Amino acid sequence: MSTTTSPAHAPGSRWAAVGPGLLMASAAIGASHLVASTQAGALFGWQLVGLILVANLLKYPFFRFGPQFTAESGLSLVEGYARKGRGYLIVFFILCIYSSVVSAAGVALLCTVILAYLLPASWGLGVPLLATLLMGITWALLVGGRYKALDTVTKVILVVLSLSTVVAVVMAASQGTVREPGFLDPSPWNLATLAFLVALIGWMPAPIEVSALNSLWIRAKAQDRTVRPQDIIFDFNLGFIVSTVLAVIFVALGVFVQYGSGEELQMAGGAYIPQLMSMYGAAIGTWAVPLMALIAFAAMFGTVITVVDGYARASAESLRLLRRRPDFSRREKNLWITGISLAALAIVLWMSAELADMLRYAMISAFVTAPVFAWLNFSLVRRGPRLSPALRWLSWAGLVFLVGFTLLFLLTLVGAVG
Repeated sequence: MSTTTSPAHAPGSRWAAVGPGLLMASAAIGASHLVASTQAGALFGWQLVGLILVANLLKYPFFRFGPQFTAESGLSLVEGYARKGRGYLIVFFILCIYSSVVSAAGVALLCTVILAYLLPASWGLGVPLLATLLMGITWALLVGGRYKALDTVTKVILVVLSLSTVVAVVMAASQGTVREPGFLDPSPWNLATLAFLVALIGWMPAPIEVSALNSLWIRAKAQDRTVRPQDIIFDFNLGFIVSTVLAVIFVALGVFVQYGSGEELQMAGGAYIPQLMSMYGAAIGTWAVPLMALIAFAAMFGTVITVVDGYARASAESLRLLRRRPDFSRREKNLWITGISLAALAIVLWMSAELADMLRYAMISAFVTAPVFAWLNFSLVRRGPRLSPALRWLSWAGLVFLVGFTLLFLLTLVGAVG
């Protein structure tokens, strides 16, 4: 991969390089924002905004190391794991396969439930049929197109999502508080809410292995044009900032629309989606319900597309390196796309009535595996000359945070079982 500029690409090269970072943001802006962030605001008001910002800050280095390593070496993170040793690559490959199925199924199930709400009930389209159509369209888009098509679709979805969400927050805030008199603020800082906090952080802003997916998207982008290392980091920072800001905005939606309203928050199955949409209508106006449903669907559809594409690339690349082959073919990548799509669809059909449990499991799984992926990424760059002291110390702080929080959760889980 070339990381130098050329006269043909120098003008406007910074904005021309934008894409992989927004793909990462699209993979991030899904269940973690629409469900977890909104529920955080609806349940606890503004109390968890600090935790969300801290989680994003402490995870930042491990996401950044993906584009940084690729920009400096011309290699993907997966190739970096292979160079460290076959054992590192095998660990990543196993966790990647597991995460691909769990993550794709989780986001696909939520996307299907939102689509079912968005379409007229008179059409009689149930979750099984809609899930099949959704995964079929995702499969056709990814198998039939190339990276450029995915890049374009993601930019459109993110622009629509960002603008619509900001408008929705402003409209909700202008209506005043929905908080009932005498409402007492519940505290999130206790062991009873630990599982919710872990799920919230697990996909905030995304599973850390998405950094490896991002490095592969950068290589795909570099096949179309020459990009500079500083432009790659700019693209990453832009996507990371967008996903972080939108996480806070979704918390604000929960606060302005639901917090303290007196209505019990539905946490099970797909009941939360229609409840959320109906409360948007009550606070903003019935005209906003289709808008919010469309925002939600756009966010989740973009997530489904990028998750399936990214994990397929990472799986194909891992298997190629394990086989010591020069490159993986488009056919091999398409086989992974097909396999992930079918496995995710099977889980969606099986757990269509257990949306909350499926999402909670996926988010907690991402958090528990986060220290492994974080260390893999840090180990590739920690001895490099370009790692600033600030990033180095932030990385160690992030590892302590992830390992400590994970051990606390596991010990609490063991205690509860015992």
